[in-house]
Amino acid sequence: MADSGAEAESEPESVFPREVGLFEDSYSEKSRFCFCGHVLSITQNFGCRLGVAARVWDSALSLCNYFESQNVDFRGKKVIELGAGTGIVGILAALQGGNVTITDLPLALEQIQGNVKVNVPAGGQVQVRALSWGIDQHVFPGDYDLVLGADIVYLEPTFPLLLGTLQHLCGPHGTIYLASKMREEHGTESFFQELLPQHFQLELAQRDEDVNVNIYRAKHRRLKPT
Repeated sequence: MADSGAEAESEPESVFPREVGLFEDSYSEKSRFCFCGHVLSITQNFGCRLGVAARVWDSALSLCNYFESQNVDFRGKKVIELGAGTGIVGILAALQGGNVTITDLPLALEQIQGNVKVNVPAGGQVQVRALSWGIDQHVFPGDYDLVLGADIVYLEPTFPLLLGTLQHLCGPHGTIYLASKMREEHGTESFFQELLPQHFQLELAQRDEDVNVNIYRAKHRRLKPT
């Protein structure tokens, strides 16, 4: 999330935790991943500046694997990724034919843009934009076919903001895919078991025991005819 230093300094700590001590040294690491026949080269800029947004988390890899194993069709679909970090999930969706908007807080945008430039051919249908949940989601359209998120459910104060953002962005017939490490200490389960089902039809699409990651699929509840 990084367009300018001024914007970075204004980001509230409660929304974008730095987790001091997690990434004390600043360095970049390039990793290669293969999904759906595409080899992705992803740069992770570790350091206290990006904090948790720097790395490719297990949930992102699980979600990419799920898209591959289930042959999820992105062709011609209007797609948005939330809290993208490195952008790997949205990049894969773009390479698979989606018209993709990859979002995160301003501080992460530079990292995402770099990864998009390396992996998505010129002319690819992908854009990178800042989005702060609960604040400016209404400047985005509310008709996305697919809303994606990997490891974005870990900070309880943001849960209502995320929920409102999902409600706005997901089109009437759209689908939400959320992959999440199930961290009991962060209240992750309560979001999926209590909060999200109040507003969406929710199902557990896949459980990855090895890395404790669940992938959920959600759709708007259908209004019953009167």
